Amino acid sequence: MATSSSSQAKKATASGWIGSALEYYDFFIYAQAAALIFPQLFFPSSDPKMAIVASLATYGVGYLARPVGAFFLGHWGDTRGRKNVLLLCMFMMGLSTMAVGLLPTYHDVGFLAPALLVVLRLVQGFAVAGEISGASSMILEHAPFGRRGYFASYTLQGVQAGQVMAAAVFLPLAYFMPNDAFNAWGWRIPFLLSAVVLIAGLIIRREVHETPAFVNEEARQQVARSPIAEAFRNSWKQMLLVMVMSLMNVIPVVATIFGAAYAVQPAYGIGFDKSVYLWIPVVGNIVAVLAIPFVGNLSDRIGRRPTMIVGALGSGLLAFGYLYAISIQNVPLAFLMSLLMWGLVYQGYNAVFPSFYPELFQTRYRVSAMAIAQNIGTMLTAMLPALFAAVAPPGSDNIPWVIGSLAFLITCLCAFAAYLAPETHRLPMEDLGKPDAKPLEKAEYDNARQNSLRVASH
Repeated sequence: MATSSSSQAKKATASGWIGSALEYYDFFIYAQAAALIFPQLFFPSSDPKMAIVASLATYGVGYLARPVGAFFLGHWGDTRGRKNVLLLCMFMMGLSTMAVGLLPTYHDVGFLAPALLVVLRLVQGFAVAGEISGASSMILEHAPFGRRGYFASYTLQGVQAGQVMAAAVFLPLAYFMPNDAFNAWGWRIPFLLSAVVLIAGLIIRREVHETPAFVNEEARQQVARSPIAEAFRNSWKQMLLVMVMSLMNVIPVVATIFGAAYAVQPAYGIGFDKSVYLWIPVVGNIVAVLAIPFVGNLSDRIGRRPTMIVGALGSGLLAFGYLYAISIQNVPLAFLMSLLMWGLVYQGYNAVFPSFYPELFQTRYRVSAMAIAQNIGTMLTAMLPALFAAVAPPGSDNIPWVIGSLAFLITCLCAFAAYLAPETHRLPMEDLGKPDAKPLEKAEYDNARQNSLRVASH
């Protein structure tokens, strides 16, 4: 079976990790700002409750562009290579995020301000649509057999690290800047720092080598001309399952978007200090960064499906506790629930899908199939922050139970889709995505995995 050397796998993993961290720094500083500051800056102040809903809706708008980006960027990645699509994603994300930091506010130009904000959010969503599928495919196709779950999990470790960076940039501003100064110009600093992110990311991604699987396709002149058509023709069932499993994005929505607005916006009457609340996702993501490689490695041992099912059901249940802790204004309990839900249990899903999703598809259309299915699923969760704010508006007494029940129902659907999906961890690279593929016997797989571990140790 064709595998990359351990050194190639590590280099690809490092570049994928850094690229994902930098790109998702951009994506999540917008998420933080949409919950914490944009309602006051980009929307009419006459109705604070509607401003919250509108601001959270602009966060969701970015997801609406993701299926469009997935079609374009998935095709690009399958026909021109994983490296090229990742460079393109980085360039678009960096420029659009930097532009947000230069926007005039509603006080300056009226409704033109939220309109420009929506346009730039659409560009962000388009760009990020190819990031996870491209980076996951790149790392997976470099990884040694028996360790694909471990190496691919670093894609999401980079994403979580990007979230830590995004919140960490806001923390000193929230602590040390007066509110008037932060509202006037301090909020722009994290967005303008994307200029540094863009330059660093492009330098790093230029050093990445193309994957052996794609190079082999090129050498045999078997690169697909219409990978999207092939994906729908040959793997529509797997794409449907990925779409449903991707609804697990409901947990990040509860943890970092709706949870933030619920905790800090005065209209909800909770009154968490912004600087205090920002530490909750930071600490949760730090725990996630530590947990992800262990969970990815576990999925190489016991399979992708069991870890995903437990992660989905467990984090869905913990959503109740997290929202309840916010509702009673118990900061230590909110920290604990965040650590359990977001930092630990959710990683049963989060650390595994970067290997599981691309393993469901053949090399010829892997990036397209994963990008389209995953981004349609996340698009369906895009408007959840605004929906949550609408069905359980500020002043409601039952917010933890209403939102918690909706979140748990969605995670149950995700767990069922994972149960229906085929197990992939014991399939050789050349057999991935083939309907008649037979996994290696456990003893043979364990031997191959031990060989990979021995090579890595040297």
